[in-house]
Amino acid sequence: MNILLVNPPSPGIYSWIGLKLPPLGLAYLASTLEQENHRVKILDLQVAPKKELKENLKNCDLVGITCETNKAYEALKIAESAKKEGRLVVLGGYHATFCDEELLNSGLVDYIVRGEGEYIFPQLVKVLENNESPHSVLGISFREEGKIVRTPPAPLPHNLDEIPFPQRELLPLSKYWMTQVEGEPLINMVTSRGCPFGCSFCASSQFSGKKWRARSPENIMEELRQVYFDLGYRAVAFVDDNFTLSPARAETICDKIEQEKMKIKWWCFSRADTIVKHEPLVEKMARAGLRMVYLGFESAEESILQDYGKNLTAEESKKAVEILRKYGVQSWGSFILGNVRETKETIKKTVEFAKQINPDIVQFSILTPFPGTETYEKYQKEGRIINRDWKAFDGAHSVLQLDFLNPQELSRLAIRAYLEFYKRWSYLPQAFSFIKKFLVINLPPISRRKEAWYQKERLKNANSPIPSY
Repeated sequence: MNILLVNPPSPGIYSWIGLKLPPLGLAYLASTLEQENHRVKILDLQVAPKKELKENLKNCDLVGITCETNKAYEALKIAESAKKEGRLVVLGGYHATFCDEELLNSGLVDYIVRGEGEYIFPQLVKVLENNESPHSVLGISFREEGKIVRTPPAPLPHNLDEIPFPQRELLPLSKYWMTQVEGEPLINMVTSRGCPFGCSFCASSQFSGKKWRARSPENIMEELRQVYFDLGYRAVAFVDDNFTLSPARAETICDKIEQEKMKIKWWCFSRADTIVKHEPLVEKMARAGLRMVYLGFESAEESILQDYGKNLTAEESKKAVEILRKYGVQSWGSFILGNVRETKETIKKTVEFAKQINPDIVQFSILTPFPGTETYEKYQKEGRIINRDWKAFDGAHSVLQLDFLNPQELSRLAIRAYLEFYKRWSYLPQAFSFIKKFLVINLPPISRRKEAWYQKERLKNANSPIPSY
């Protein structure tokens, strides 16, 4: 079967600031599909012109589209184009997994793959190719006789070493080279899946499970050699939810990088408490090329941290940044503004806390109740989701009704947080572009009068249905 995999363009803040990475999920799907002798093409509309979609739709039998929350409308536009060409349409990804009924009811989608799709999608394609019943495929949703059918969940892939490496050769890799580490073009890798922590604002543990599943260091090194020697990359982003969950495994990977004399620069995600408890690991990672660690600090207010399920102390956060700096590793500190109990005072406290611990890069996101999270379920029941436009679910817009702040106030406070943190001369040059783009994202799209009316309508229709496509 000829299969076209499509990554919709992103309207979100990370696209605005230039952070565009290859869609690994589609590249993994391509690998497992090619093992079954299907002909696969990937079209990444993050970097490819939209006009290429029409031409590619003419030469395929089935279209698979990855669907994240703020890309939901774009995904359905692509689905609509595919249906006009008479193609079968399959959606997957986080939003598709947790909002399957909404997407299927659009009439533009034939099947939804729920969860990790490397084994589910090829099974579905095989069934469709042989004109067999889809009921035998675990982990899918579809409409039948006017009703939504959900087959039982598929088991998560247990041995990640058995999944073939992502088929990066199908991606226009040269177009992602604007994302760099110290001047080196950056490629992304995943070395583990699942997260045992279950923060209330994150859907990872619902999508990939709370059991942490890790690839072996040997398997990781095999892919790293491919990236390093065959593709020529010297900078890598390990985009696991928590690369250092097993310090022993992380140490082994670092040992192997050093043994093979790979001169790579890399960054990863970790936790402040892990950094504090394992300083020797930080030293070893730095020797092996670690340049930056992304840490979620979230808030300075203890009650808000508890609400997020974030078991972290202010002292751990400060100490983690100090340890990283000691070994020449930069820190990217993430904070979330806009908890329903947030006030001007708690936001000011968080900004002052950010200045105190002083990460090299700071990110102030607005709390977004993504489908699949505890936050979404809770605030959906409480009627606090006042904006159901999925394009606004990007971490830069307020979509919740707060107790003490309205959406406009929260947006202004988020912008002010950036200005307050980066107003120090040593930070201003590197941050100006980010601040400018965050400002643009939060400006009224047409006119202040129309935006004011729109905000008023959002509040008035807090429990209105999701808008049509």
